[in-house]
Amino acid sequence: MATLIRPPPIDHSQSNIENVLELTQLSDIDPDLFTNTRPLWHPPGARGIFGGAAIAQTLSAAQKTVDKEFTVHSMHCYFVLAGNAEIPIIYHVERVRSGKSFATRTVQARQRGKVIFTTTMSFVRQNSGGEQLVEHAYPMQDVPAPIDGMDDLEMSGNRSPFQSQRMPIENDDSDQPHLKKCRQWVKARGTISPAGGHEAHLSAIAYMSDSYFIGTIARAHKLWRYSTQRKSKAKSSIDEDVLKKLLAMDDTELRRMKFVDEADIQRIRRLRNGEDLTEDATPEIGMMVSLDHTIYFHNPRNFRADEWIFTEMETPWSGDGRGLVFQRMYTQDGTLIASCVQEGVVRLRQSDSKL
Repeated sequence: MATLIRPPPIDHSQSNIENVLELTQLSDIDPDLFTNTRPLWHPPGARGIFGGAAIAQTLSAAQKTVDKEFTVHSMHCYFVLAGNAEIPIIYHVERVRSGKSFATRTVQARQRGKVIFTTTMSFVRQNSGGEQLVEHAYPMQDVPAPIDGMDDLEMSGNRSPFQSQRMPIENDDSDQPHLKKCRQWVKARGTISPAGGHEAHLSAIAYMSDSYFIGTIARAHKLWRYSTQRKSKAKSSIDEDVLKKLLAMDDTELRRMKFVDEADIQRIRRLRNGEDLTEDATPEIGMMVSLDHTIYFHNPRNFRADEWIFTEMETPWSGDGRGLVFQRMYTQDGTLIASCVQEGVVRLRQSDSKL
């Protein structure tokens, strides 16, 4: 059962992402308890729920417990256990502090009594900084605008609640991964309803901020994410059914996939031609999962998540089985609306390891 309570009919006055992120308040038990109203989106090839769903729904739950003049400015999240898309999630909001200028909330997401995700977030009262401000922002680079009708293809009929258009990796030919930037345009599908308010737009960019975030490291290192070790008992880092679908695509279709790079296309082409890649020297990802996720929101009431947002990601470091990625999110006119950081497990497949 993917929800605790039978979902109501789809609200067609709301966007896809609003319906996906809708929460039900469990007032009869505790006014600070919430659960997902509808089944959560399961990304093709993923082992659990999309991490952005937990990020966005904990934010949505916390936003329901603060006064309207308060807006989130930061949230610090930890992925504790993999979420199961077939089990309802219970969100418990703890009202840590409600001050004059700032409010603090902690939210735990639980399945079967176990914490799978936890976050602490801070809210600030609107216009509490005064009339004179210290202001600056990292500028958005000059990039081609998104093209209507050129959204990345979907791997199945289970469409994501947001659209994306990936761009070529900047400095992709460099032998220094920290110099590369992975870039894409994203936006929520449809139009977010006026009833959703600024809260719906904030939850939507929180959701989209997890799009291929830790995967930046695999892309920067040109790592192979599909197992070629046919006799290995270890699971590959992506569902084998997805690899079969990729093998059936031509190069043009592959280039439109948001998680397939030129290095992947070359290997897929070799697999399609029947080449044995078991002796390939290219390292394979054995495990890649997010550990934590931080978002700093800027200009939180001055953007729309259903309009194109440019994101660029870069990785300053990886080592010891982990990696770190930074992300900036901009409106199409160049306004910086969020800065994000994520650390994750990034382990290579070991031929004789028990990792």
